Amino acid sequence: MQQKHPIRLALPSKGRMEAETLDFLAGCGLRVNKTNPRQYTATLPALPHVQVFFQRARDIPASIAAGDIDLGITGYDALTEVVPVDSDAVVMIHDRLGYGGCSLVLAVPEEWDDVLTTTDLARRAQAGPLRVATKFQSSVSRFLAEKGVENVRVVSADGALESAPIVGYADFIADITSTGTTLRENRLRPLEDGTIVESQAVFVGNRAALARPDVLEATRQMLEFIEAHLWAQGQYMIFANMRGESEDDIRQRIFSQPELGGLQGPTLSKMITREGNGWWAINLVVSAQRLYSVIQQIRAIDGSGVVVTPVTYIFEELPERYQRLLTALDPKESR
Repeated sequence: MQQKHPIRLALPSKGRMEAETLDFLAGCGLRVNKTNPRQYTATLPALPHVQVFFQRARDIPASIAAGDIDLGITGYDALTEVVPVDSDAVVMIHDRLGYGGCSLVLAVPEEWDDVLTTTDLARRAQAGPLRVATKFQSSVSRFLAEKGVENVRVVSADGALESAPIVGYADFIADITSTGTTLRENRLRPLEDGTIVESQAVFVGNRAALARPDVLEATRQMLEFIEAHLWAQGQYMIFANMRGESEDDIRQRIFSQPELGGLQGPTLSKMITREGNGWWAINLVVSAQRLYSVIQQIRAIDGSGVVVTPVTYIFEELPERYQRLLTALDPKESR
């Protein structure tokens, strides 16, 4: 029998993005088996038919667009820089994985007291040509054009862009920032309306590859675990005991409290005790923000023996994002 072509999944290969991606996937039950930190391939034990490749985050969108890689996790900033807006070669599978948050911003020297917005920047550029240093030439050029900022030359640069105005090869910069600390330390200030891209980790795929049933099924499984994990974050399962005359008695007491409804209603079951009947077990899921309040409400209706445990996954119906993916792949077909 002919062996299936392995499904190729690209993950970021360096720095914080690599570590956060591996931690995120492990939390989703999709642990990556990378035995050697120097190797550029790995396996995904939960999905044996998937071959993992490590690439720079900024190279992953191009690999997917070209069809060299089937699926990938990268930053939204890298995706918008590499893949044209009108391209349909790359399909968004999940646009908010919840980590890798950063912003691509225009930042000017602090001494430019008269430049607070892109309108001010456009006015300054009219007085004489300016240069902006960036790794994101396409995104920056589009943004400047949209804002009507002319007479600015986009200079391709790598490495520590913050030094560009000091060294003199650019007048201001466009760079990625998470906290703004590095910009402040180098006496640079983001423009008030100078955010080009708000970015975080995204899950994308090659359109042609997703036409393969094996790739689509692997994508569905990954989405199932990702969505279940994201939904479960910050959620706790509460178990408690309660003495009551009947199920209706317990039900009325539970719903006399405003926050004991759980996701769709608490689970109630009769306990087997040495004392005989009269004891019931309830369990429900609550968010971390509501945890203490819910425990107090359980005590208020004579609940006891409260046990709290973190929730790892919450699986519901077929993920909405998977339904959206099917529509994006074949809008005419009703599934």
